Amino acid sequence: MPDERYLVVGLGNPGPRYAGTRHNAGALVLDVLAGRTGGQLKAHKARADVVEARVASVPAVLARPRSFMNESGGPVAALARFYKVPLDRLVVVHDELDLPFGSLRLKLGGGDGGHNGLRSISSAIGRDYLRVRVGIGRPPGRQDPADYVLRDFATAERKELDYVLDRAADAVEALLAAGLEAAQNRFND
Repeated sequence: MPDERYLVVGLGNPGPRYAGTRHNAGALVLDVLAGRTGGQLKAHKARADVVEARVASVPAVLARPRSFMNESGGPVAALARFYKVPLDRLVVVHDELDLPFGSLRLKLGGGDGGHNGLRSISSAIGRDYLRVRVGIGRPPGRQDPADYVLRDFATAERKELDYVLDRAADAVEALLAAGLEAAQNRFND
């Protein structure tokens, strides 16, 4: 019988060079969640940093892959197997170009929308997992989206970032505690 816990994965790229970039929004939300549990992320053999904790009183494994974004599928699939977490209890938190900065959207399944991390995960384990999409907005003018997501948040965005990350962490907690529909009603904007 599968475990009743959730696997919550925050996507990003490893290393200090990428730490504050838009593409690391998911990893930043995961850090907020880990901080709330008081747990410390520790290296796992699945090429991820993990902490087992209770999130909103629900058992969960919080994970941040140590792979680059476009290789997230391997660590996520390995963690799901290791912890025996079914696809419907996998929550992937990620940046979303198609949402305005600070906007949130929760959903089950869907395409990858050009997001290499989602493409990697979906090809490794399928598409029917939960997603918490954190809006980072579209690049200005003709800036290449690939360049835009790998840049730090703008000064104006950084002033709002802590609030956005806290709200996204609240959305993950609501998703685990109350289910998708209730969390969507409260957080989708």
